[in-house]
Amino acid sequence: MSTTPRSSPEQSQVAGLLRAAAIGLCLMTACNVGPRYVAPSDPAPPAFKEAAGWRPAQPQDAALKGKWWEMYGEPELDALEARLDINNQNIAVYFQNFMAARAQVGQARAGLFPTVALDPAFTRVGTSQANAGVAASPSGRTTVNEFSLPIDVSWEPDLWGRIRNTVREYQYAAQVSAADLENERLTEQADLAEFFFQLRGQDALQAIFDRTVEADRKSLDLARAQADTGIGGEEAVAQAEVTLANAEAARIGVAVNRALFEHAIATLIGTPASTFSMPVKGLATPVPAVPVGIPSQLLQRRPDIASAERAMAQANAVIGVATAAYYPSLSLAGSIGFQSSTLPRLLSAPSFFWSLGASASQAIFDAGLRRAAVAQYTALYNASLANYRQTVLTAFQQVEDSVATLRILSRQIVQQDAATQAAQHYVDIALARYQTGLDSYLAVTIAQTTLLGDQQTLVTLRVAEMTASVQLTQALGGGWDVSQLPGTAQVAYNK
Repeated sequence: MSTTPRSSPEQSQVAGLLRAAAIGLCLMTACNVGPRYVAPSDPAPPAFKEAAGWRPAQPQDAALKGKWWEMYGEPELDALEARLDINNQNIAVYFQNFMAARAQVGQARAGLFPTVALDPAFTRVGTSQANAGVAASPSGRTTVNEFSLPIDVSWEPDLWGRIRNTVREYQYAAQVSAADLENERLTEQADLAEFFFQLRGQDALQAIFDRTVEADRKSLDLARAQADTGIGGEEAVAQAEVTLANAEAARIGVAVNRALFEHAIATLIGTPASTFSMPVKGLATPVPAVPVGIPSQLLQRRPDIASAERAMAQANAVIGVATAAYYPSLSLAGSIGFQSSTLPRLLSAPSFFWSLGASASQAIFDAGLRRAAVAQYTALYNASLANYRQTVLTAFQQVEDSVATLRILSRQIVQQDAATQAAQHYVDIALARYQTGLDSYLAVTIAQTTLLGDQQTLVTLRVAEMTASVQLTQALGGGWDVSQLPGTAQVAYNK
């Protein structure tokens, strides 16, 4: 006997009911009671105020590129940035947060579809017939087998957009996470570049102190020679010894900052500080002309601004979820399958069964719970709007700060370089006058101290200029733009 199930009038009736319900629900689920999201449009100033007088970028450098650090022409920095992108653990944390946010999108989307469960069962029941008033079997009990193969289906149609707004909420949250990832990546890249130039600045200071110590030793030898010949006195020797000792102590201290910057770079690229070292090399990198552009472009080039804007969209979707609670919810449940007391007849037409039911729920009184929830999420949306506007204002400020710093430092460095050259000339004159006996060694000491201070200041200004250049690039978004932000379809979870 064949066990293949055949169509029956009951099955046809069920199919018709399901088709009618599906058509009706498709019409009802077009409703969405949440507020429509409109992206903010804050006016941007026509130009950056501090950019007046700033060196324009060359035509081929009209825009920042993704690997913005390559504009410095430092192969060693390029290699370190490549290692950072792979091994930096802070970036890895933000990446995993983004992956978790994508998974939440998949969880939310699952609510749009029915839940189907297969629940096969076997039951064997033995009943006593001693007091049943029927003819008892020889054993005094009846044993019944029951085989069932049901498929249970349950579904809550998204009549008012609650689930759809939840999906949008998590899609926007995933976009926020993606923008945060890019912002963290840019921050780590900028930190690495700053530490790199800071370390090179320490190497430049080390070279200055090496030259100073060498010059001070020669001056000490000269003072001793003149003391031995009676031209000079012991006072000049003592002054030269003090000057040399101070220079040697300062030279040793430079190594502390260099070690700290080297260790910081090692941590950024995911390498133990104990196994990482960088060769000594002075600071000779020229400051590139960074293309600033216009303020309106900044709104599209900063990942933190993109994150703040997507957070607004997310907050708006949450209002839609809360608003849907004002409307009734509908739940559908059905079951089809086969049930038989014998296994061979389980899949036959007479063993087929079905059930279909629906229930609706509408809150009548909740003591203002839903109204308070909507008010709460509306306030959170307004807070995210304020945060967005503050992020935009901060972005404009950071660009203006960095441009002003670069513009003023470039002029200050020119003057400081002239002062350093004048100080070197002062040392040459003081030494010549001391050698001829026209002045005491105190004049040489003052001249050497002045030169050392001017040289240190010049290196400090050069490091500050390179740091400001990196900070300006970071403030401009580092070559990122909002077109690189994944769309709502791209953040969908795919196993």
